Amino acid sequence: MHTAHLTIDPAFRVAPVRRRTFGTFVEHLGRCVYTGVYEPGHPAADEDGFRRDVLDLTRELGVTTVRYPGGNFVSGYRWEDGIGPRELRPRRLDLAWHSTETNEVGVDEFMRWCAKAGVEPMMAVNLGTRGIEAALDLLEYCNHPSGTALSDRRIANGAKEPYGIRMWCLGNEMDGPWQTGHKTAREYGRLAAETARAMRMIDPALELVACGSSSSSMPTFGAWEATVLEEAYDVVDHISCHAYYEEKDGDLGSFLACSTDMEYFISSVVATADHVGAKLKSRKRIDLSFDEWNIWYLSRFQNAPTPADWPVAPPLLEDHYHLADAVALGGLLITLLRHSDRVSAASLAQLVNVIAPIMTEPGGRAWRQTTFHPFAQAARLAAGDVLRVEPVSPVYETAEYGEVPLLHAVATHDGASTTLFAVNRSTDRPLSLRIDARALGGARVVEATTLTDADVYARNTADDPGRIAPRPNPDVEHDPLTVLLPPVSWNVIRLA
Repeated sequence: MHTAHLTIDPAFRVAPVRRRTFGTFVEHLGRCVYTGVYEPGHPAADEDGFRRDVLDLTRELGVTTVRYPGGNFVSGYRWEDGIGPRELRPRRLDLAWHSTETNEVGVDEFMRWCAKAGVEPMMAVNLGTRGIEAALDLLEYCNHPSGTALSDRRIANGAKEPYGIRMWCLGNEMDGPWQTGHKTAREYGRLAAETARAMRMIDPALELVACGSSSSSMPTFGAWEATVLEEAYDVVDHISCHAYYEEKDGDLGSFLACSTDMEYFISSVVATADHVGAKLKSRKRIDLSFDEWNIWYLSRFQNAPTPADWPVAPPLLEDHYHLADAVALGGLLITLLRHSDRVSAASLAQLVNVIAPIMTEPGGRAWRQTTFHPFAQAARLAAGDVLRVEPVSPVYETAEYGEVPLLHAVATHDGASTTLFAVNRSTDRPLSLRIDARALGGARVVEATTLTDADVYARNTADDPGRIAPRPNPDVEHDPLTVLLPPVSWNVIRLA
């Protein structure tokens, strides 16, 4: 058995819990929209064609924001295609995912879905094939009250009140050569700055996100952020980060430590942004929007053949997650919370079917993947302030990241209760965690749950949707306060 300890003290405050940390992402990709959030004719469909079972699971997941409509899709998207009578909407080739887009769902439908789900929209504009004018038109359509051609068109389409969208992404992954309209950092930085200035002429209070690097492994990582922010620092509020992780070549130990790379990503972008701010002699601070992150077996997608035709809503990127995936995802959540002083928003990509916590059958069932549970627990229980806990833990050697602690943890505290989120990365031994909670005035464990299984590759399915779910952890002692964490496990410990 391994042993570790940590101290929970309300004085070790990092920042308030950012509710936007618990955002997700809906892109016109595969079955995320069609037969995911939207399926008219389904037994659970409502009057607008939205699946009520998916809406219920979205609320249970605790989603706060949803980024839309992409992703790579947005870089070729004409938003006007998705408004007005459905029978008049054009079908288009989607170059990003080699599919046909029917445009049955567009801006107005998405905003109705957001209202039903109780989430904040995060809208992306096309800076790949389009630019300033299209972004301004979309902003006017969505947010201007009335009295102009575009705002009156929204009203005619059934939305009398403006949508009031606050957060806007200025394009998507423009550093990537796979992106339609890919640009150099200087080209994109100029366009992002010009678009931001124009959008602020309509509404100075918008929150704008510039594209950062699409991964920390990009050859332009660091230099891209510096150049983009040199152009756009004064007119944007956030710079984006995107990161996906997968188990490679059976190296489970490295995979469970993938949050080490996310830590590096965040600290590097923060340092770069602050360096640019210092060069510009600006007192403004740029925060991070980690608006794409997840476990994604990208190598499987890259090795898949391209369809000969252009299908509508084909099953793409439908990874079926196992326990180890959920534990690795829990570690990523812990990292996002640990950096709440600078990570002001995040989007788990994506919400339904496409590398998603929710899966559906066309015309049939919906269920929770293993990764649903760490996200839902963190979204529900993380409250108040994030606390730095700095565990003292044994380390282990990984092929990808070198020495890494077995224990990865963070706590939140809202005055009445405290929640500790902890991952045991050991692949073969339990970890006895001693918690020093004296600063909480004699707090006791009121609930301890663990997500684990004897088979680290066990999955949830439509036939067995509850195989992997949080279970009560019976191994709790109160004097001294100690909790036993099984190997390869995500753990939530509530004290009051």
